[in-house]
Amino acid sequence: MIAIIDYDAGNLKNVENAFKKLGADPLITCDKELILASEAVVLPGVGAFADCMESLVRKDMDRVVKVCIDMGKPFLGICLGYQLLFEYSEEHPDGFARGLGIFKGRVKKFPEGTGLKIPHMGWNNLSFLKPCPLFDNIPGKLFANSGYDTFIGQSEESYVYFVHSYYVEAADRSVVTAVSRYGISFDAAISRDNVFATQFHPEKSGQVGLAILNNFVKVVRRV
Repeated sequence: MIAIIDYDAGNLKNVENAFKKLGADPLITCDKELILASEAVVLPGVGAFADCMESLVRKDMDRVVKVCIDMGKPFLGICLGYQLLFEYSEEHPDGFARGLGIFKGRVKKFPEGTGLKIPHMGWNNLSFLKPCPLFDNIPGKLFANSGYDTFIGQSEESYVYFVHSYYVEAADRSVVTAVSRYGISFDAAISRDNVFATQFHPEKSGQVGLAILNNFVKVVRRV
């Protein structure tokens, strides 16, 4: 069973439906025992960073997330669930909202004055920086032996769907697997050990998104 953490954030049902299409066994739940007994954990979400972090803490899901990651369960963060993995976000009246701190880095607002509408809402392609199981067999990618900070391939065929006003700036560049661009370049996906996360919505990204989620299911089945 793939546990989809219910913490009063939006878009959980879309993620559940996408996994069902792939023949997986997803369950939206905030039951700690079920989550801890699951094969894998997904943290999706659409909403305000501080409010959703408060909800995670109130439901004790912040602790459960960290325990599951420490147990080595395959873990996938999506959109807000990706941002919450970092130390803090500027999405707060005081300019500081604390996150889970699984990864070092911060969540910043897209700069004003670029002439682009905020939120960033629409389809963008990805520039891949390093191999990642999530992107296996995704059309258009190119890999080469290269340092992590060097551009090594761009997917011209594989567009994915974004909806966000804030973006991640990872402190450890070695975890960044893909970047995208909206006025500025931003971190679009990360991975480290059993943890994967994307700023884009694979569940809303058509066949490419389903292929990415299916790659996560394959990771789960290999464990």
